[in-house]
Amino acid sequence: MLQTLFISDLHLDPARPHITAACFEFLKSNAHGTDAIYILGDLFELWIGDDDDDPFAAACVAALRAATRHTPIFLLHGNRDFLLSTEFAERTGVRLLPDPTVINLYGKATVLTHGDALCTADRAYQALRAMVRSPVWQRDQLAKPIDARRAFGAALRAQSQAANANKAEYIMDVDEHAVRAILLSHNVRRIIHGHTHRPGVHRLQVAEDTVAERCVLGDWSTYGWLLRVTPTHTHLERFVI
Repeated sequence: MLQTLFISDLHLDPARPHITAACFEFLKSNAHGTDAIYILGDLFELWIGDDDDDPFAAACVAALRAATRHTPIFLLHGNRDFLLSTEFAERTGVRLLPDPTVINLYGKATVLTHGDALCTADRAYQALRAMVRSPVWQRDQLAKPIDARRAFGAALRAQSQAANANKAEYIMDVDEHAVRAILLSHNVRRIIHGHTHRPGVHRLQVAEDTVAERCVLGDWSTYGWLLRVTPTHTHLERFVI
């Protein structure tokens, strides 16, 4: 069966072992009979660097390595795991992609993105995003001891959660103008993203006679979400974890 699977926002963390177990089972179950698996960001709740010596990180690397022996796995950075780099890719066999990336998906050009860059109304977050994606900032962070990075990452996460609690819902969602802009700039009629934790498949008017499709992946918590694309169908699926 020709099929490509998309997932996002698993937020793997030692504190949520059931999500990790569900991820490992997903990888094991879909390593055969799948053309490719795309992870569109926030695979991890927090990634402090490829030199992380925690057993949890090692277990995740091993699960991905086992899956990539049988099927290609592609990964975009999210807003939680932006420090994933080349050593992680080499150890897992995962192929890191730039954000955004355009792929030919069974004859249909499709743009892939984590989705956070589309939340343009959240100017404070966009400023933070620009900082943490800076190569200079990342180099400085990775030069610090692992324990210092863990502490900083935990503080950054807590700060983000506190800030989001006081933001209007629309600010944390994608801006339709930004979605249209990315579709038009890449001349595509389908976009797949995560980040917002608002799963759904939407139709969007991008020009007078042109309608595009926006597929939004859900986060993994009580349920897991995946988008299954075949040469003839696009299906967003929810399953119990």
